[in-house]
Amino acid sequence: MIDFELTDDHKAIRETVREFAQREVAPYIKEWDERQHFERGILDKMGELGFLGVCIPEEYGGAGFDYISLGIVCEELEAVDTFMRVIMSVHTGLNSLTLWAWGTEEQKQKYLVPQATGAKIATYGLTEPGAGSDVIGARSTARREGAEYVLNGEKMWISLGDVADNFLFFCWTDEEKRKARDHSGMSCFIVERSMPGFTSGTIHGKLGIRAGNTGYFSLQDVRVPKENMIGNEGEGFKIAMFALEQGRYTVAAGATGIIRAARDASIAYANTRETAGVTIGHHQLVKQKIAEMHADYEMTRLLCLQAGYLKNIGKINVRETSLAKWQATTRSEKAASMAIEIHGANGYTNDYPVERYLRNSKAAIIYEGTRDIHTVMQADFALGLRKEKQARITLPPYQAKEAVERREAIAAD
Repeated sequence: MIDFELTDDHKAIRETVREFAQREVAPYIKEWDERQHFERGILDKMGELGFLGVCIPEEYGGAGFDYISLGIVCEELEAVDTFMRVIMSVHTGLNSLTLWAWGTEEQKQKYLVPQATGAKIATYGLTEPGAGSDVIGARSTARREGAEYVLNGEKMWISLGDVADNFLFFCWTDEEKRKARDHSGMSCFIVERSMPGFTSGTIHGKLGIRAGNTGYFSLQDVRVPKENMIGNEGEGFKIAMFALEQGRYTVAAGATGIIRAARDASIAYANTRETAGVTIGHHQLVKQKIAEMHADYEMTRLLCLQAGYLKNIGKINVRETSLAKWQATTRSEKAASMAIEIHGANGYTNDYPVERYLRNSKAAIIYEGTRDIHTVMQADFALGLRKEKQARITLPPYQAKEAVERREAIAAD
């Protein structure tokens, strides 16, 4: 059985998020973008509505919905502005889902529960000033001293880096393996902003996502208890890759929202702007651009649904999530660019949102694996040069009642 229809719960979530974004952000986003202003109160409102823990089980303070729901939230938020989807990516995708899969019960109770409700805000620290795609080029370190680890290092280009409460910090715990570029020497720790030696700052002057907080943080001899290590010593790289796969899914779903927003803005403009005595929607090349946007939206939406479905049933989905991320982000940039062309000179100003869509779309081509990295990944899968490996921990089949019923129906069909 193949069913592409959203459930009533999915539709309800979609309407709730859409109404929220239109009410709380759409009227103000132009100003926030111009001022490079991050509206901190949005985090509280997203937490109150359950967005931040949408796919975290209820036993850990979440809303208990599935991965399709997470994708819907990301699409609807980014259709208004990317900064809100970024919140979902780092707080929920990269951090909270990683804690759910890899954390101990004590860590979940202490950190995941308040994160799922929005009482605490979280982010993810992997990128460094000299290490982005080259993860094992990182220089951050941790050394064991009795019942504690002493952490040192700097992380760069961290979304929510100057506002988050909790951080996942990836670093080397084995100096010899660092020198040998052996990723089995990396580990992961939970760090709190309040810990002595922690400092952070905000990065200004970004091309896009100007309404979002992007920053850096630095650890200087920060002491954390050994209980704050996620997984075992030496599993940091595996954990980082697991987290990125969840983040990539949120990025893909969000980029799909940009495509839809660019399409809808273009349709509205093409139905009102007149040239040569007719609205420009009557011109063949304008129609061609709108048709491409619509096709791109439908294709990327289906790729995201495929990835979300595989996550729901607990099946490895590295290849499918990578494909969704690659195609959605690439096509969102194209859609935004075409939308500007349809708007003509007006599209080159911020009187219309399409120029912001283009600026925002550029970042997603870089983070959570660059477009080039995903292109190579897909080629390697196709050529048989890369095999999907079973991680030590994968998320279990989602236990929401609806997901269980859907799986049982498929199995019986």
